[in-house]
Amino acid sequence: MTTPWFGLHCPSYTHPGTSSADLFAQTVEQAQAAEAAGFGLVTVMDHLNQIPGIGVPTEPMLEGWSVLAALARETKTVRLSTLVSGVTYRNPALLAKTATTLDVISGGRAVFGLGAAWYEAEHHAFGFDFPPIKERMDRLDEALTIVRGMFTLERSSFEGAHYRTVDVINIPRPVQPGGPRILVGGGGEQRTLRIAAKHADLAHWFPLGMEALNRKTDLLRSYAEEIGRDPAAIERTMAAPVVVGEDEASARALLDAMAPDRRPFLFAGTPEQAANELRPYLDAGFTGFTFNNNLYRTPAQIATLGQLLRLIGG
Repeated sequence: MTTPWFGLHCPSYTHPGTSSADLFAQTVEQAQAAEAAGFGLVTVMDHLNQIPGIGVPTEPMLEGWSVLAALARETKTVRLSTLVSGVTYRNPALLAKTATTLDVISGGRAVFGLGAAWYEAEHHAFGFDFPPIKERMDRLDEALTIVRGMFTLERSSFEGAHYRTVDVINIPRPVQPGGPRILVGGGGEQRTLRIAAKHADLAHWFPLGMEALNRKTDLLRSYAEEIGRDPAAIERTMAAPVVVGEDEASARALLDAMAPDRRPFLFAGTPEQAANELRPYLDAGFTGFTFNNNLYRTPAQIATLGQLLRLIGG
């Protein structure tokens, strides 16, 4: 089994009393605290306004790939990714070039996260087309084909219904052989899991209870086998199903601060209690768990997550 790892996801740049000039310094502090705690990944959102469930649209939001490039110079070991980019926001060949650049800047620490996009109001506000879900899924499939080609070949071409490349050159090559690992976000059972089975190195889901996660695992496995791909080649990761504090009261306070619809599938407790709760997920083959910086804001809170990581053998 792959050694379990933690990721710090940064959907929030809201730091009361902090000026715009100092917002990024707060993100650096959190990323460096995660690295010191033994985390393997730091991710940011690919949104242009704050999203429902995290905050209100007028809260600060930085452009994700710019943040990742800057974090590459402020960290040494953590991998870096969006969680995840929306396929509708950028030309996929340009995005592959952007990810390749991040891989070069970071010395081979980029992960490439992509999904079908969902935030319709943001698309309308910024003037992006928001096609029906079928077209967005078709675009995701095509985009990942282009990205994989550009990661693995110096020159590649693709002709699809929505995108095309013609002898596109991607030099310098990614530092990682074969390019950054591809992470597909979302657990939609009809299309997203099929696309993940075809393209993903990592499939990232939300906590939904073990029964639902096992069903998605079985579907992912069957879709991979249908196309002759080894299901074991796809690492399964998820937003952490535990909320962790130094004591039960602080953990419960963090849980109570979350949106009500997110609470039913989460356990709140100490690192020792949370380690026991994570065992069934580890036994089921999940290897990576992400924690949000809108809950774990301080280095001390992130260090508490590091205790949990050590308890489960990460």
